[in-house]
Amino acid sequence: MRADLAASYGEERLPRYTSYPTAPHFSTAVGPDTYARWLAELPAGASASLYLHVPFCREMCWYCGCHTQIARRDELIAGYQRTLRSEIAQIAETIGRRIKVEHIHFGGGTPTIMAPEAFAELMATMRQKFFVLPSAEIAVEIDPRTLTADMVEAMRLSGVNRASLGVQSFDPVVQRAINRVQSFEQTASVVDMLRRAGVAGINFDLIYGLPHQTVASCLDTVRRSLTLAPDRLSVFGYAHVPQFKKHQRMINEAVLPDGLARHDQACAIANALKEAGYVQIGLDHFARPGDAMAVAFEEGTLRRNFQGYTTDKGEVLLGFGASAIGHLPQGYVQNEVQIGAYAQSIAAGRPATAKGYRLTDDDRLRADIIERIMCEFSADLGDICARHGAEATAMLRSAARLRPLISDGVVRLEGNRLAVAKDSRFLVRSVAAAFDAHLNPAKQLHSRAV
Repeated sequence: MRADLAASYGEERLPRYTSYPTAPHFSTAVGPDTYARWLAELPAGASASLYLHVPFCREMCWYCGCHTQIARRDELIAGYQRTLRSEIAQIAETIGRRIKVEHIHFGGGTPTIMAPEAFAELMATMRQKFFVLPSAEIAVEIDPRTLTADMVEAMRLSGVNRASLGVQSFDPVVQRAINRVQSFEQTASVVDMLRRAGVAGINFDLIYGLPHQTVASCLDTVRRSLTLAPDRLSVFGYAHVPQFKKHQRMINEAVLPDGLARHDQACAIANALKEAGYVQIGLDHFARPGDAMAVAFEEGTLRRNFQGYTTDKGEVLLGFGASAIGHLPQGYVQNEVQIGAYAQSIAAGRPATAKGYRLTDDDRLRADIIERIMCEFSADLGDICARHGAEATAMLRSAARLRPLISDGVVRLEGNRLAVAKDSRFLVRSVAAAFDAHLNPAKQLHSRAV
C-alpha cells in the first residue's frame, strides 16, 4: 500500500458497495404491494438465496454496526422465530411455487441465540416451503462465547455446512475496549465442536482499526487464528459512526488508530495471510487455494451481495426478518427495522417491506461495473456497456472522480479497460465510487475508505 495515497484518499467515507444503489437511497416509494408484485413476477426457472436476520444478542459489542438489540428474555426470541416462520410461509405463497434455493445465510445479531429446537423448526419450514438443493450452502454467523453443544447438534441435523465466527481481535486490551472479551481457548473449542459435527467450512471475521489496536496486536491475532486453520477470513476496517450507532459512543475516539495506522494494520494482516498461503479476494476476504471462493475469484465469477463476497450466482435474494434486505431483478426491498413494526406487518398478512428501490437501466449498468471493480480490481467497460446497450466513452465522461485517480496512478486505463494498480487496491472503493451516480459525500455515514 502507498502511504501517500492512504493519506490523500483514506479519510473519505464511502460505501462498501454490497449493493448498488446503496441502502441509504432506498425509499418508501417501494412498499409491500410492490414487493408482492415483484415476487409474483419472478421467472419460472428462478432460483433464490435466503437471508434470515436474527437481531438479538446477549450483550452489546461497542464496535457493532448491525441492527441488533439485547435480549434478556428467551420468550422474545421464541416469538420472533415464530414470526420468521410465518413470513417464510407468506412469501412462498406469494411466489406461488416452491422455488429452488442454493444458499441460506443466517445473520445477526447472534443467530445461534435461538433455542436449538427453534432453529431446527425454522430450517424445517424453509425446506417445506422451498426446494433447498442437496448441494446448498447453509451458513450461520456465530458468537463463540455463547454457542452450546446442543445448538451445534441442531445445526448438524439441519444440514449447516458453513460457520462464520466473530473473532475481531484476540488482544485482551482491545477486547475490553470494545466490550467483547473472548478468549482464544473459547474460539478454539467452538472450532473443534463444529468440525466434529461435520461443519466443514469455517470462516473467521477479523477487524482492524479498533481502539488500542496496533500492527503487533493485529499480527498476533492472525498468528493465533492460523493455528485454527480457517478456510476463509474476512478482514474489515472498523466503521466508527457514533452519530448513527449510539453505543459506539462508549469507544474512546482518542485511542482509535488514524488513517495511516489503519493502513499499516490492513497491510500487515494481508501480507501475513498471503505469506501463509491464503489467496486475497477483492478488498477484504482471504481463502485457501482451491476453496470455492478462491476458484470463483480466479475464474472471474465472484459476486458481491449484502454478506460481502460470495460464490452465489443467483439474481434473487429473499430477506427475512427485521431490517433484512432482499434483491430481485426489479430492485431492492428492505423490511421494517423495528421488530414490533415488522411483527405487526407479518401478523396482518402482508409483507413487512418498509422501503426499497426500483432499478433503472442505468443503475443495472453501473451496478455491473462497480461489482466487477470490487470483485476483480478491473472492468472491461467496453464489454459491460455493450451488454447494456450503452457507450463506454459516455460512461467514462460521466466518471469525473476517476480523473485524479488516474493522475495519481491508482487506476490504469487502456482503451476502455480499467484496472486498479496492484499497490493501490486498498482504494478499490474509491475507484468504484467514481461510477456511483447517487454518491453525495456530504451526506454519507459510511466507513473510511482506509
